[in-house]
Amino acid sequence: MTTRGGWIVLQLLAGLVLLLAIAWGALALWFDGPSARGLAGGLAAGFVLLSLALLALVRPFRRGLLAALVPVIAVIVWWTSIPARNDRNWYPDVARLAHATFAGNLVTIENVRNFDYRSETDYTQRWETRTYDLDKLRGFDMFLSFWGPTLIAHTIASWEFDDGQHLAISIETRKEQGEEYSALRGFFRQYELYYVVADERDLVRLRTNYRGEQAYLYRLRVPPDAARAFLREYLREVNELAAQPRWYNALTHNCTTTIRYHAQQVGEGRPLDWRLFANGRSDEMMYDQGRLDTSLPFPELKARSDITSKAKAADADPEFSARIRDGLPGAHPVLDRQ
Repeated sequence: MTTRGGWIVLQLLAGLVLLLAIAWGALALWFDGPSARGLAGGLAAGFVLLSLALLALVRPFRRGLLAALVPVIAVIVWWTSIPARNDRNWYPDVARLAHATFAGNLVTIENVRNFDYRSETDYTQRWETRTYDLDKLRGFDMFLSFWGPTLIAHTIASWEFDDGQHLAISIETRKEQGEEYSALRGFFRQYELYYVVADERDLVRLRTNYRGEQAYLYRLRVPPDAARAFLREYLREVNELAAQPRWYNALTHNCTTTIRYHAQQVGEGRPLDWRLFANGRSDEMMYDQGRLDTSLPFPELKARSDITSKAKAADADPEFSARIRDGLPGAHPVLDRQ
């Protein structure tokens, strides 16, 4: 290819990237612009027309690219300045923020959610203060819950303690009253990031028994010291979100990519893998990385890790966490108390 031909191809690629950026900017104005939908739509349309006009009319073409980039940059500057907030009219199940206080090996967490459900939307609220002994932490587990497409799942982290307690944390969107989740809106500044700190009987049973999801539970091959580091890192973020809210993002700050961020913070990070984004395959990824019980073939491990029917049968039983682990492969070792 001649130098001139390579330059033309480069300009065409730059133009394609710019068109994608213009499309993103229009959606950002549409979703995150003024609450009056007509005004947001007008701004989005005007932005597209201005950007395309600059691209088409300014010559030579490379100057048109630079000129059309100016309104895109203006939208990016505006969009990144939109502040997240903690003072909205939230749904009751995300109304309170958890907060952790450490005293030696003990951690006390306020606003641990332990709702009693009669249906997905009908429940008795229970926000509890619980204390956990980090010296009794014996293992780190991961739930994958599927609501439909098998390439996408919701991930829930959970910690098992020697005294029978389990603490589950789910990274989710914090929705306002009247607001519903939209996968497309999740890429924009529509939902604050929320860590649900809860009893497994609340968090898992809600999905299996009342939302009709299929859930799998995997015991991770993580030593207690690493499990403690993970929990401390999660709770550090929980406290930071209580002080300074942040935005959820379906690509960069979702239920799985944020787990990878926490893993990197405690020195447990692994190379980027496409299955982080198609996270319905993240159990296969963890198996390949040796993080799960590899004494069984993966298909058998996956079949035995399906706890959906166990969760439905356990329902509101105080022994919910023990019952869903009955027969589960890869039990965590009992800690030596000598």
